[in-house]
Amino acid sequence: MKALLIGTGGVGEALARILGERDPSGQWLEKLVLADFKASRAEEVAASLDAPQRFPAEFVDAGDREMIEALAQRHAVDVIVNATASEFVKPIFDAAYQAGVNYLDLGTYSRYDPDDPVHGEPEEWMAQYQFERSAAWEEKGLLAVTGCGIDPGTVDVFATYAAKHLFDELDELKVRDGNDFEVDGLDLVFGFSVVTVIEECLNPSVFWDRRRGWYLAEPMAEPEIFELPEGIGPVEMVAVEHEEVMYMPRYLDKGLRKVSFKIQLDEDMKAALKYLRALGLDSDEDIRIGEEEVAPIEVVAATAPDPARIGERITGRACVGVNVLGRKDGKDRDVFIYQLTDNQETMQRFGTQAVVTQTAFGPAITLELLARGRWRGSGVHAPEAFEPEPYLALMDDYAHPFFMEERASAYKKHLDSRALRAGLTSP
Repeated sequence: MKALLIGTGGVGEALARILGERDPSGQWLEKLVLADFKASRAEEVAASLDAPQRFPAEFVDAGDREMIEALAQRHAVDVIVNATASEFVKPIFDAAYQAGVNYLDLGTYSRYDPDDPVHGEPEEWMAQYQFERSAAWEEKGLLAVTGCGIDPGTVDVFATYAAKHLFDELDELKVRDGNDFEVDGLDLVFGFSVVTVIEECLNPSVFWDRRRGWYLAEPMAEPEIFELPEGIGPVEMVAVEHEEVMYMPRYLDKGLRKVSFKIQLDEDMKAALKYLRALGLDSDEDIRIGEEEVAPIEVVAATAPDPARIGERITGRACVGVNVLGRKDGKDRDVFIYQLTDNQETMQRFGTQAVVTQTAFGPAITLELLARGRWRGSGVHAPEAFEPEPYLALMDDYAHPFFMEERASAYKKHLDSRALRAGLTSP
């Protein structure tokens, strides 16, 4: 397989390093082209991998469909991996289609009426543009997989596995994302793409209910205390816009009644986001400053601490999972399936911080499944469309294990997930 990676920020760098470790001899990944608008950044990542023929660096404008298409054709790639901000999903997705290659992304975008974003219907729901073009992709025999990170991505695989094997009836799927991080010397930290964090937290929160369908609420709605495992303990989480809420009801049923996504945000971050909104600094519309035009959100992204550069200041663990509620054999069941990533371990192993590294494992595993023919098909799909077992088996092979905790239910409260993982077979 030959792949074109667009975006060599924190996640892109981590993805390249993970793939370099997993397939050092190019057994199934013949080439990974590293492309970025900041050519020096792509060159820096490529140089660190010390294999210039397998990991060449290229300049690319992620908003230029024709340039992306030409780059994909010049390197004769089989797949384009989109690790950029959401504003570039459409041109990269369209470029892959025009170039006749497969496509992966880690998340997508939405559009709202700026005058009434919460109470009106969205101009475009998350992934709507992509799903509406599934038939066209299928006609060309091409596959696009949207949402291949950790959340969305790995948690969608967890939910699919639970629906298939652990439950006869589903009530609720609750994706929860938290941590016990401590950051030395920084009062405000974006663990992921600054633009993505601002957009998803300040857009309307999205929920799904069987009676109402998809519906919107205020940004950062419905705060709750959620108990995270492994000694992290209770943390406050709030609802934000996220792809899993759009994906899971499309594929998973068994009576499913509710889907939600909530993330841990401390008080400083919530206050900062509200001030950005009040000052108009979350806008992606260009404004003129002197002789220059610039989008305020890009100024914030340029001046905030770079998520790719703060790893040495972080201690603690990122915990992302899905809390599944329903019934098995007529008994109530409450399961939390999760992945735990320690920042000090990822810094030592890859030189990249925990949040971006945890995210990057998803596309790495997906690429291997596609290369080995374990996931195949055509059209536009989320991870729920594929068999979960091969993916979960590879998580152990990547030394990126998952765990499962039985909560208050008729089942054993702390199930040893090694027994579950032992039944999975690697490619």
